Amino acid sequence: MLNVDDYRARILASVEPLAPLNVPLSSAHECVLAEDVSAPWPLPSFDNSSMDGYAVASAEIADASAESPVALTVIDDVPAGYRASESLRPGTAIRIMTGAPMPEGADAVVPVERTDAGVDTVLISDSVDPGAYVRKAAEDVVAGDVVMRAGTLIGARQMAILAAVGCGTVKVRPRPRVAVISTGSELVEPGTPLRHGLITDSNSYLLVAACHEAGADAYRVGPIIDDEAAFMTAIEDQLHRCDLILTSGGVSMGAYDTVKAVLSTLGSVDFMKIAMNPGMPQGHGHVGEDRTPIITLPGNPVSSYISFENFVRPAIRLMRGLPDLDRPILRARCAASLTSPPHKRQFARAVFLPSGDVTPVGTGQGSHVLGGLAESDALIVVPEEVTSVAAGDEVTVVDLRHA
Repeated sequence: MLNVDDYRARILASVEPLAPLNVPLSSAHECVLAEDVSAPWPLPSFDNSSMDGYAVASAEIADASAESPVALTVIDDVPAGYRASESLRPGTAIRIMTGAPMPEGADAVVPVERTDAGVDTVLISDSVDPGAYVRKAAEDVVAGDVVMRAGTLIGARQMAILAAVGCGTVKVRPRPRVAVISTGSELVEPGTPLRHGLITDSNSYLLVAACHEAGADAYRVGPIIDDEAAFMTAIEDQLHRCDLILTSGGVSMGAYDTVKAVLSTLGSVDFMKIAMNPGMPQGHGHVGEDRTPIITLPGNPVSSYISFENFVRPAIRLMRGLPDLDRPILRARCAASLTSPPHKRQFARAVFLPSGDVTPVGTGQGSHVLGGLAESDALIVVPEEVTSVAAGDEVTVVDLRHA
C-alpha cells in the first residue's frame, strides 16, 4: 500500500494552477489575482470633505466660540458629485456635503453640528485647524502605487480597492469547475421513498458542498447506475465543461465496480490502496483528449470526506493558485482513549472541547458513520505506527473550523 503523503504528492503533481483569464470585476470575488494591480489615479483623487458642514478659511473663524459665534455669508451649496460654482471669498462659507470636492480658497470644514445650520448666513460657534475634516488627495494611495499583488485572494475588502482604482475587468486564476459524480445502482435521490436495499445519495451533496467550501464551482451529476455505458456517457458529457472530475464509489474490488473498467478506456487512471483509515481504495489520473484531471474516491461517505480533505481540497487550492493548501494543523490533548488499525494512518472524527482538548465523536469510527461526521469539527491524526491513544495523550489535529 502507498502511504498518504506519497499519494497526496502524486495527486498534486497531476494538477496545476488554472490559466489566468480576464473576468468582469463582479465575477472576481474569491478568485486569485494573477497580476499586480497599480492605481491609475490617487485615492482620494481630489481634496474632499469628510463631514457635512461648511467649507471655510480656518483663519476667519479662529476666534469663534459659542458665546461669540462668527457669521459668514453662505454663497454656494455643494453636494457630493458636484463642484462649487465659485471660489470662497473673505467673509463667506460654502455649505458642503460629505465627499464633495473642497472649494478653491477653503482649507477646512466646520461640521454642521458646530453651527446653527444656516442657509443664507451661518453662525459658526467653534474654531477649526487648517485641514480639519478634509480628506487630502493621495493621502490613501498615490498614483502608480501597487494596490494589490498577484497571488492575493480577492475577498470583499479587496473588491473595494479594485473598484476604487477603476478595474472593470481583472486578470485572475478562476475558481475550478468540478463535476461530482456518484456511482451505484443502490443510490436514489433525497426525497425518494426507500425500498429495501437502496440508500439515499449523500456523497454528491457532501462533495459538492466541500468543493464550494474549498473555493471551486461544483455541480452534481448522477447518481449513475452500475452500468459501463451509462458511466461512460456521464464522464464524456463532462469533459468539455469542467476542470476536474470527482467520482465516488466503484473503486474497490467488487464485481460491479464499473469505474475502473470505463476509465481504463478513456484515459490514464491509476487505482491503488492507500495506508489510511478510512479511505483505503483511491484512484487518480487524466481522461479525454484534453487530459482532464480525475480523482476517484471510495463510496462510503466518511471515506469520501476524509479522502477529499487529504487529496481533493489541496488539489483544488493548488488549481486556484493559492500558496497554502492545507487546513490549520495543531497539537491538542485527547480527552478519551482511541484505538487505531496497525500500519494505517487514521483520521478520527472529533470535536474541540471548551478546554481546547479534543475528543472522538459519534458511535464509532466506521466509514459509514455519518452522525459523528456531522458533529465533528476536527480530525485526530493517528500515525501508522501508533495503535492506541490514551486519554491525556497529545495528538495532531486537523482543525476543520477554519479554511
